Amino acid sequence: MTPTNTSRSAAPSLRIRILFGDEAMLGPGKADLLERIRDTGSIAAAGRSMAMSYKRAWMLVEEMNAAFRDPLVDSTRGGAKGGGARLTEAGAEVLGNYRKLEEIMAEAGAARIGVLQSMLRDIPAEK
Repeated sequence: MTPTNTSRSAAPSLRIRILFGDEAMLGPGKADLLERIRDTGSIAAAGRSMAMSYKRAWMLVEEMNAAFRDPLVDSTRGGAKGGGARLTEAGAEVLGNYRKLEEIMAEAGAARIGVLQSMLRDIPAEK
């Protein structure tokens, strides 16, 4: 008997990406970056924890800061005492609202996701 890796046994996940017009977007990657900046106090450390270059992390922070009326991340330059970054009040509010939206959408869509998952084909496991 060949073991099967049924697609139905893997827990499905819902990923939300919010597009605010053509330029501004907020999705799981940016939300994770905000969360890690909050937790580490550093854009560089947050980026490293996501296998992301400092340049990429900084660019994403700049995009978010430019998109919202108030900046989401406040940073200080490095030097003898070192730099750092923190979420602003607006940043904490945006992150909290995004995470709450994820919860609401997961709850609201659970039944439909279950139906879709039950329709998946079984995929044989690779040897």
